Amino acid sequence: MSKLEFMFDFASPNAYYCQKVLPGILERTGAEMEIVPVLLGGLFKLTDNQAPFLAFGGVKGKMAYEMLESQRFQEKHGLDDFAFNSHFPMNTITVMRGLVAATELGVQEAYIEAVITAMWEQDKKMDDPEVVAQVWRDAGLDADKLLEMIQADAVKDALKANTQAAADRGAFGVPTFFVGDEMFFGKERLGQVEEELSK
Repeated sequence: MSKLEFMFDFASPNAYYCQKVLPGILERTGAEMEIVPVLLGGLFKLTDNQAPFLAFGGVKGKMAYEMLESQRFQEKHGLDDFAFNSHFPMNTITVMRGLVAATELGVQEAYIEAVITAMWEQDKKMDDPEVVAQVWRDAGLDADKLLEMIQADAVKDALKANTQAAADRGAFGVPTFFVGDEMFFGKERLGQVEEELSK
């Protein structure tokens, strides 16, 4: 069975798109997926990268085209619930440490669904700890346990280690995918990801 590693941070709307589309790819290829929590801001620092709106904001037509391409992707895949978050960009360190903790607790899937929906469908301010905790509670997650775990050095260190390891493998942003040693970046590469998984 092929394995897909998904370097993931809620901060990226493109990670939302991929998270919604990947189940179909996994079903068609019979592959299994490991979602690896990384901190996008940390990855940017490690690789001297910048968010696209900073890196390309001054390029005439570039960001307008990016928005058009995103709209086309939404329409193609029926992602009608997507709403660009009015609080973007947000610091996702709390929800990403929470993802590490949720993975340890065996509730990764429910956690991702709750947070990604709040951030990219419900316009929640997901760098506000009170908002985050309420989202967790509303999803039936153990918010008190998660809040306790994200303060632990083990969880903080695990997120740092994941981020460093991703950079060491060549990742410079999110979404990044690995199939074995082959790296793919961006939602535009999902077709190539599927082809690689099908080999």
